[in-house]
Amino acid sequence: MSKPVKFAHVVYQTRRYEEMIAWYETVFGATVVHRDPALAFLTYDDEHHRFAFANLSVLNPGGGDHRAEVGVNHVAYTYASAGDLLSNYERLKAEGILPYWPIHHGPTLSMYYADPDGNRMELQVDACAVEAANAYMRSEAFAVNPIGVVYDPDNLLGRWKAGASEDELLTMPAGPPSAIPAAHGF
Repeated sequence: MSKPVKFAHVVYQTRRYEEMIAWYETVFGATVVHRDPALAFLTYDDEHHRFAFANLSVLNPGGGDHRAEVGVNHVAYTYASAGDLLSNYERLKAEGILPYWPIHHGPTLSMYYADPDGNRMELQVDACAVEAANAYMRSEAFAVNPIGVVYDPDNLLGRWKAGASEDELLTMPAGPPSAIPAAHGF
């Protein structure tokens, strides 16, 4: 059974966007990797991001700030390879557990799941080296599409089983920026 090799990041939903970013910069010595009015990504080490903040004032204007809307959006766990991620997908699918959002973010190939209580988690594999991920997150391409492109996990699983290389599996597919599904909580 494939298991994650490390904890990757946590994403918070907030209506205190500026205050949250400043707090994490101060407490963790974090630096901003990418920031726009809706999303900010910060890191304190060599990972492309350890924290992300979703500005609910932009993503869900007029909503509330009660605990059901603000707080942790999801936690992320990294697998060692695309093959490990895909074998885990196949195992979970056989158990009737499917991702609600398979997406290639650029720096990561990801599948989002919800547990029985609705807690969201991202199972991912790094699609490139940290230096390339950091450069991509600072690029115009990321600014235009900071969410990523949806992919078909069954198609990718079939390609893996047919012998596609790790590089082929990790290449971001062409396609329009993904909408954020309602199940994701924004």
